[in-house]
Amino acid sequence: MKKNSKSLVIFCVMFFLMTGLPAFVMAQSVLPDGGAVDPDAPIDGGISLLVAAGIGYGVKKARDNRKKNLANLL
Repeated sequence: MKKNSKSLVIFCVMFFLMTGLPAFVMAQSVLPDGGAVDPDAPIDGGISLLVAAGIGYGVKKARDNRKKNLANLL
């Protein structure tokens, strides 16, 4: 029982550190002139490639399942 409680305490501490720490690490700094940070990060190309890859993978899986079902019927 003591080993289980020790493992639970370690797990809880690590869980709270891993979930709470990024909030402090990723905080944005205040600029000296008071201006806002303008992140110009284009994400359109990457998202469209991921969507296209997902559609292609879905089509491949559907074809494979259809071929498998036809082979099982014969």
